Amino acid sequence: MINNDSPAIIEQYKRSLAEYTIDQLRYKSEEDVWSIGQMYIHVIDVAEEYIGHIHTCTIAAQEEHGDKTEDGTKAFLEKAWPDVRVKLEEPVNRTRNPDSKDEIIAGLEQVLKKLKYWEEHVRGANPACKVRHGWFGWLNAREWFEMIGMHSRHHLRQKARLDQKLAEAGL
Repeated sequence: MINNDSPAIIEQYKRSLAEYTIDQLRYKSEEDVWSIGQMYIHVIDVAEEYIGHIHTCTIAAQEEHGDKTEDGTKAFLEKAWPDVRVKLEEPVNRTRNPDSKDEIIAGLEQVLKKLKYWEEHVRGANPACKVRHGWFGWLNAREWFEMIGMHSRHHLRQKARLDQKLAEAGL
């Protein structure tokens, strides 16, 4: 078993979902700021993307000798995504609001199911088979697995800010 908290972080998101109504999940304090629901959808979508990279790494036949970037090396040493607000190049409204809480729960459960599967299978992956991350450089299957937890923890800071906006709005 890999010493990694990715499943625990996703479980934390799942538990905290019970605190919200669908209206709270869909509330946007400003047009260019995500709702909590959009943040959940983003966390699920990125986890699914990273799981796809895990799969690519495990079936790759060609080794990649590229390294992590300086930021990537630092992030993995600290086991944490840098504490910076990342502005995606896509429009903020591209990440949609959820239709229901059940949709989010289903997405989180699917991620958990895949994490459970890959937790057992990344161990045997060739660490020299990698996929490039745009910021952190070349990562292998185990590192992509770890990135799911790192990325999801990063968004817990955003969730706290969005929770504050909900409180300020009296929701």
